[in-house]
Amino acid sequence: MKRLLFAVLVFTLVPLFAYASGGGEAHEGGVGDLWWRILNFVILAGLIYKFSAKAIVNFFVGNRASIKNSLDEAVAAKEEAQKKLEEHSARLDKATAEIAGIADMIKAQGLAEKEKIIEEAKRTADKMREDSEARIEQEFKRALHQLRNEATELSVKMAEEILKKNIEEKDHENMVSDFLDRMVSRN
Repeated sequence: MKRLLFAVLVFTLVPLFAYASGGGEAHEGGVGDLWWRILNFVILAGLIYKFSAKAIVNFFVGNRASIKNSLDEAVAAKEEAQKKLEEHSARLDKATAEIAGIADMIKAQGLAEKEKIIEEAKRTADKMREDSEARIEQEFKRALHQLRNEATELSVKMAEEILKKNIEEKDHENMVSDFLDRMVSRN
């Protein structure tokens, strides 16, 4: 209110002093006309103040309250965003730790699987070696048996040929009687 009164006084006194310093030049209306103009201005300013003072005050107070509310909301939003940032940061750290744990677990499982595969390959190689040795031994025995059979057959043939050449009918009869005597004496 004091400011408005001060503004009205300044706006009325400044033109008055300007008019007074005019050097006494003749104007159409004179000083009385100036007073009517000042009076009209003061009445107009008073009416504008009376009807719009509350609206102007409410406008500025409302703006002030609106700005204060906006600032409060901004502070609250900042705090909420900070909380969310901390929450997401914690979740991200937790997820990173979980991912690292999973990676370590997968690596450990991979190493265990590698060891298992290597061990299985060693067992398979040992079994193949044992099977090969068994087959070789079996083939050796079969070849040895076949060789013995062939050697026996060859020996029998050679013995037959030698006997056919060297043994006569008389020797043959002696051998048969000798064999029969031995058999009889045993039984």
